[in-house]
Amino acid sequence: MRRAMGASMTRFLLLLVSLLALPAAAQTPGAQSFPSRPIRIIVPFPAGGPTDINARIIGQKMSEDFGQPVIIENRPGANTALGAQVVARAEPDGYTLLAAMDTTLVMNPATATAPLTYDPFRDFATISLTAKNTSLLTVRADGPKSVQELIARAKASPGKMNYGAGIITTRLAGYQFARSAGMTVQLIPYKGSADVVAGLLSGSVDFIVDGVAASLPLIQGGRLRALAKLNHRPLPVLPDLQPLAVAAGIPDLPDMSSWIGLVAPAGTPRPVIDKLAREVATIYADAAVADRLEKAGITAVSSSPEEFDAFFRSEAEHWTKVYRESGIKLE
Repeated sequence: MRRAMGASMTRFLLLLVSLLALPAAAQTPGAQSFPSRPIRIIVPFPAGGPTDINARIIGQKMSEDFGQPVIIENRPGANTALGAQVVARAEPDGYTLLAAMDTTLVMNPATATAPLTYDPFRDFATISLTAKNTSLLTVRADGPKSVQELIARAKASPGKMNYGAGIITTRLAGYQFARSAGMTVQLIPYKGSADVVAGLLSGSVDFIVDGVAASLPLIQGGRLRALAKLNHRPLPVLPDLQPLAVAAGIPDLPDMSSWIGLVAPAGTPRPVIDKLAREVATIYADAAVADRLEKAGITAVSSSPEEFDAFFRSEAEHWTKVYRESGIKLE
């Protein structure tokens, strides 16, 4: 009897050791063959903005590498909350992803006046950062020729000038700039970059605070004029552009940057997350891809899932404090 029990225990231990030795992908059903059908990347903005451009470039290469269609689905609305909710409630299998901005993961919870329809800290599994953007202060070609001239015009007509912005980050940037410069201007909110730029072109707003991607062709074509960039990061597509703090003569004006990352629903198998993160890194190792993004004014970056998670949580802590201390109220 003891021999039988000993033999059984030995077989059990051998089986346990063999299971533990299996690769993680083999222990997770479907992970090894992922992807075996189309992937959706939800972009919570209209087509044409930096998040959309970034997602389409990644999606195209991902489709080529995986041999499966990657569908970009635009779901704008509610400061990206509509698109975020779709992904938060999706099956956690890696086939529905979200191109999330700082707006989605950081600014919405920091500025929310009512409960969100998703929880950025619990509803998503981070995959990788995909971009860090530089936003611009931009006017029409017939507008002010410098930031100082813009400030002077605004002070000469308090409350008469307005500016357009889409995401909360750029709305806050506009508030901080106006307050630091002693200007009284009105915010005209838009759903995305394409609408922001259209508002400037039509004369609905006097200046805009927005990412580079949507306005760059018009700046290069002479229809718009970029007066400053909102941070001190190099911007190869506009190498002579000054940081806003320098151009405005306000040294203590903080840098403002937006960023983009890829997330999946919480509970997505870790081998699938890792495979997607490796794919982003592989895509960005291609110099041609980085060049395409750079020409659109997007700085390509990638990260591990852990690095992205730590980064966005740190950003959330920082911006929640800044927003509360600023006294700014967003409508």
